[in-house]
Amino acid sequence: MIYAFTTTTPDGPFSIVTSEEAVLASGWTDDIASLIALIHGDLRPRLEEVTTVSDPNGGALATAVAALNAYYAGDSSLLARVPVQQRSGPFREHAWDVLRTVAPGEVITYTEYANRSGRPSAVRAAASACAMNAAALFVPCHRVQRTDGTLGGFRYGLPVKESLLARERTQEVYKRSESGNL
Repeated sequence: MIYAFTTTTPDGPFSIVTSEEAVLASGWTDDIASLIALIHGDLRPRLEEVTTVSDPNGGALATAVAALNAYYAGDSSLLARVPVQQRSGPFREHAWDVLRTVAPGEVITYTEYANRSGRPSAVRAAASACAMNAAALFVPCHRVQRTDGTLGGFRYGLPVKESLLARERTQEVYKRSESGNL
């Protein structure tokens, strides 16, 4: 079964499409068809195969929604625990895994991202991995910026990217102040 769920966030509507096991696509939109279009053809369901639910009561969808709610409540730690399934070539799949290791509140450049992915000269391929990421937030492509310090693009708009980064910086500063590590 494939499930879809849409909720409201401070950054606008957020939708998630999952299999029983993993997030297949997610992002700040209420257009489920546009998310399905982002899913690799080997995994992509037909729209009529997707069950839209109003209460995610189990499986990967419930896990993803709980992590999303925790994120907007100030705890971004659950995002990395949400299973995600994306398909592409070996470099891009590896790069998505690497992207999930970029900590909340941390921002890296595309050059740093290429280095962390094991191919320092593949800056454009690293940028392409961000652009082709179907599982926004759970694979945090919003944490990558241009080498000149500008944000670069974001499928859901720069205001959403700016909001996410500001939220994560605030969360991390708060956590450090609570632990006395400021």
